[in-house]
Amino acid sequence: MIALVDVNNMYVSCERVFRPSLIGRPVVVLSNNDGACIARSNEAKDLGVKMAQPWFQVRHMEREAGLIALSANFELYGDMSSRMMTLVAQFAPRQEVYSIDESFLDLEGVPGDLVAIGRAMRARVLQWTGLPTSVGVGPTKTLAKLANHVAKMAERKPGSYDARFAQVCHLGELSPKALQRVFGATEVGSVWGVGRRMTVRLNESGIHTVLDLVNADLATLRKQFSVVLEKTVLELRGTPCMDVDHEPAAQQQMMCSRSFGTPVTELAGLIEVVSQFATRVAEKARQQEAAAGAVHVFVTTSPFRKNDRQHSPSATIPLVRPSADTRVIIGTAVRALQAMYRPGFNYAKAGVMLVDLRPQGQQQGELDLFAAGNEPPGATSANPERLMDAVDALNRRFGRGAVTVASAAHQARNGEHAGKQEKRSPRYTTRLEEIVTALA
Repeated sequence: MIALVDVNNMYVSCERVFRPSLIGRPVVVLSNNDGACIARSNEAKDLGVKMAQPWFQVRHMEREAGLIALSANFELYGDMSSRMMTLVAQFAPRQEVYSIDESFLDLEGVPGDLVAIGRAMRARVLQWTGLPTSVGVGPTKTLAKLANHVAKMAERKPGSYDARFAQVCHLGELSPKALQRVFGATEVGSVWGVGRRMTVRLNESGIHTVLDLVNADLATLRKQFSVVLEKTVLELRGTPCMDVDHEPAAQQQMMCSRSFGTPVTELAGLIEVVSQFATRVAEKARQQEAAAGAVHVFVTTSPFRKNDRQHSPSATIPLVRPSADTRVIIGTAVRALQAMYRPGFNYAKAGVMLVDLRPQGQQQGELDLFAAGNEPPGATSANPERLMDAVDALNRRFGRGAVTVASAAHQARNGEHAGKQEKRSPRYTTRLEEIVTALA
């Protein structure tokens, strides 16, 4: 059996842990630059707020319905996620962290009542972190995801499913007739991997519920849709097509990008921003023990500023030696930026992407005289890996940006071009200066 543990409304729940006054009130969390709603409490959903809906479209609900908006606090959410994942990992021999708020657990060989185990897991996470979760159990990943959906809806909307499914739902223990009743009560769009467009096409083909999908002809589905949907149906029928991957495949590319709070027109300002993005993405590569074969950089103006001239250049620069050295990544990114920059444009967004990622140390030797093309002065130190390890250790201890390359230092300290975060809560668990103060 496989379990899927999922935090309910993750970002909002993290905020409520430290601000209990938000419980029961409609809350949304906004994206970078406070542009769109990327998380909603159940109360906000009931008001009709849609996922990814622009904030300006629902801002009137602040006054009319008491809607509360908060800027995204990803540092807090990431730390709370790490704590939750560590707790649930104690209940199973194998874990696959699927996203910031979801984790698959392989319960093969775990003795006892799996529903009771799920409730104990949920209670521990709630007691130790304050985060409410839902647990779905099934013989396949797809059924575990569906069970998780049922567990959420049975709690949020009483009467939609049997009350015993609330919070923890085990589809694998149901009789065939009981499972069919659950399938018949669930819209096909609730199935993992069935998006909005596919839902419309399935509805046009007469498939409206999960039961309709399970009973559909596999050959027809494969012909009209894809082999992926065929595997989904097989999983719904109880045939595993996906295993719990406790060692997910390494990423082939990674990126750091962001819109600016205000347009940037000067090259110096862009260099600061791009240097900071390059620093972050190099850190991510080292965490994965990977090195980049090339660096991709882009800057762009805003297509929504109709009176501005438009300019959206990009460039990919190959590295002679694959590297995750911050100095090399920044040096390459800055040279690409200097070649692309044109004065007189209001740049609104930039990004740095590392491509052709490969395991560190997997590189072909070459003469040192060729390295000068993409390694800045001083980057050819005797042991760059040890230097980067030391930098990472200091930043973990004293906070991000404590030690960085000079071109990124001003931006790391002052964040002049960072996206708008006018409503961000404190980073309670990772910044000593922002820790909660208790008054006796």
